[in-house]
Amino acid sequence: MKHPDDDNELFNRLEAEMADSGGEVVDLDKARSARAESADSRPIESGGESADPTAPVMVDQSAQKATGPGYLGRLAAAKRRDVVPLWLRSVAELKTASTWVARHYTHVAGYHALRSPVYALRLAMQAPTGLARFVGGTMRWMADREGEPVRLAAVRREDAAEYLKLSRQRDGRVRLRTLVAVLAMFVGLGAALAIYVLAPDWLQAISVSALVLAFGAAGRKADDPVIHRAVDVPKATKLTSDIVLRALGSLGIPAINQAQGKGRDGFEFTAPITRDGPGWRAQGNLPYGVTVTDVIERRERLASGLRRPLGCVWPEAVSDEHTGHLVLWVGDQDMSKASKPAWPLLKSGTVDLFKPVAFGTDQRGRWVEITLMYIAAVIGAIPRMGKTFLLRLLLLIAALDPRAELHTYDLKGTGDLDPVGNAVSYRHRAGDEEEDIEYAVRDLRALREELRRRAKMIRTLPRDICPESKVTSLLADMKSLGLHPIVVGVDECQVWFEHDKYGKELEEICTDLVKRGPATGIVLLLATQRPDAKALPTGISANASARFCLKVMGQLENDMVLGTSAYKRGVRATMFSWADKGIHYFIGEGADARIVGSVYVDAPAAEAIAARARKARELAGTLSGYALGEEPKLDESSTYDLLRDILAVVPADEPKVWSETVVSRLAELRPEVYEGWDPEGLATALKPHGISTVQVGRRIEGKFTNKRGIDRSHITTAIAERDGKRDAG
Repeated sequence: MKHPDDDNELFNRLEAEMADSGGEVVDLDKARSARAESADSRPIESGGESADPTAPVMVDQSAQKATGPGYLGRLAAAKRRDVVPLWLRSVAELKTASTWVARHYTHVAGYHALRSPVYALRLAMQAPTGLARFVGGTMRWMADREGEPVRLAAVRREDAAEYLKLSRQRDGRVRLRTLVAVLAMFVGLGAALAIYVLAPDWLQAISVSALVLAFGAAGRKADDPVIHRAVDVPKATKLTSDIVLRALGSLGIPAINQAQGKGRDGFEFTAPITRDGPGWRAQGNLPYGVTVTDVIERRERLASGLRRPLGCVWPEAVSDEHTGHLVLWVGDQDMSKASKPAWPLLKSGTVDLFKPVAFGTDQRGRWVEITLMYIAAVIGAIPRMGKTFLLRLLLLIAALDPRAELHTYDLKGTGDLDPVGNAVSYRHRAGDEEEDIEYAVRDLRALREELRRRAKMIRTLPRDICPESKVTSLLADMKSLGLHPIVVGVDECQVWFEHDKYGKELEEICTDLVKRGPATGIVLLLATQRPDAKALPTGISANASARFCLKVMGQLENDMVLGTSAYKRGVRATMFSWADKGIHYFIGEGADARIVGSVYVDAPAAEAIAARARKARELAGTLSGYALGEEPKLDESSTYDLLRDILAVVPADEPKVWSETVVSRLAELRPEVYEGWDPEGLATALKPHGISTVQVGRRIEGKFTNKRGIDRSHITTAIAERDGKRDAG
């Protein structure tokens, strides 16, 4: 324990020492210099530390002794720019660019060729005016009219010497120009007479036509051009450093404004502003403490500062750079209005779902690809932003793989998925009536059993055939294994998860499919216009490996689709405007969030693609289910009631029973349903009903044994609550 007099003793000692020192005033600059010299001269031990443990350590090294990577080290770490542009190395982009150039100039040539007679007629009508302008211009040239203002100025100044000098100069010019004009006239008339007498008729016609057209061109009006543009090119201002700095200064970010107020730029360009696709690219470092997110938050202000439409301005961060490194891409046209290249699968082609397939383009018009296998996807947006069209596009891609089995559910009930469902789907339903939900429940129960079967199948396959314990394209081709791709697409999935009777069960099955389905070849695509925790359970949203977020209204919805803290990282689908239909943030394919404009496929085009997919299935012999008019059989395995079956095998005089006993009795009751179930499977099946297993103790042969089991009262309570809600509904 500290004694109260200790502090007094310490202060007395310090006071005595100060008195002995005489209260000397210390020059801080000299003291620092002396300390630095002593630190430099102090011996250093082999371990790199000072021999005197009490000596101060210099934190900042002097400029002369600062060490760092040498020139070769910096050169080795330098980022080399591409010698050959990316678009030139890509066969697809080179083909797209070449095709566009050929189509452009073919259009221009055809446009002007069709109108050439009109052009010739207009020039012929303007020829008299052009002839008059030519004669008048020649006369003014011969008379040296351009020097007349200077001579008149000399007259007004009454400068006789200057005027006489200018007059003699004019006389000389007039004589020379008259001589040239007379000679040109004789030569021209002689050439015209020679052509008239000696030249064939076609040459005379060409000569006269050329002369008339030349006079017509000379007589054209400045505000009425003879030849009009074949293509209206949008006028986009070239992006310059001054424009970028002006725009950044208009954002209201204090650090940038302070730097510009002191005469600095407030932005450090790290590369020249270059042309990048149909737009301009600028990149550089923001001031210390300013992040790219700060700029993204003010995207509307940035667009105003650049004087460009909002859909042309796309600030973004770079994943392998610091958070203050900004890449600003400014397009020539609004992304939602810019023309896109033709989708390769629009009129021909099939798909291998195990390989990347183009489904949209980025801001620069480059294709963005997705591999549908091994993913579970979530699509979120407010209504009327293209969510259903995007889901239908992904289902059309899946349909173009003849091996894929599609299960499509349009819970909105408008028939947007009918082009796919009617043509190729194994199971399909449109609507949210009770029979539609029960249809889906039976289908998902069957899919869960299929998931278990596939997991067992993969586990038994030899390692040389299935080295990574997942379905591959090679395994999908083996029909005997039954490991073909299964793609489930659900629009307005919140209808399922909010259902009072089957909601918990549907959530449990979908969560299982999201977690374990991708490895077994089952893909789940869920779309919702209410991306919240209730409509999109966290067990599903947290495990979805592919995310598509069109415009949403708030941070909560944004992060539900794109992942926790996406909004804080600057990945904000709230910045999309109402005109940005089909434009979304895409997270997947092992890349950071990218802005993608999905391919627009309307209903007639969707029907044509689906018809092509159906024909491919007919040739491959894989068309089945709903597309052939087959309905699922309503057997006991699809309509069983687990809770009532448990009550049937657990009498009232047994309040608690081990799970293994319940599973055994259920297998005797319905072997086609419960055969192969284990205690863990029973616990999983009870979880959607809000029932958990409990510890059940039994004394067997004098030994007490404790195992997991069920409490019969929990079953009866769950049935009462369920039936009560159903009656109330």
